[in-house]
Amino acid sequence: MDWKTANEAQTLMQAHEALSRLMPRPSASTRTWAEYHRRSAAVYARVAEIDRGHFHETMFWATREREKAEVIETRSALA
Repeated sequence: MDWKTANEAQTLMQAHEALSRLMPRPSASTRTWAEYHRRSAAVYARVAEIDRGHFHETMFWATREREKAEVIETRSALA
């Protein structure tokens, strides 16, 4: 699985499946995790415009992933 597949997702379910396979290992660096969450947010935001039946749920996931990236980046900046 690669980011190309995630970026080609057309539905919320496809996005979930692709992103779950791309999730870094728990021991990955904070930079890797922040990048994963940022890219996931972008995937969900794009899918929200396509899978209109799940727009609000997909936007929830986009916001959630963006906020996770921001928390990681803020903590890293303070360390």
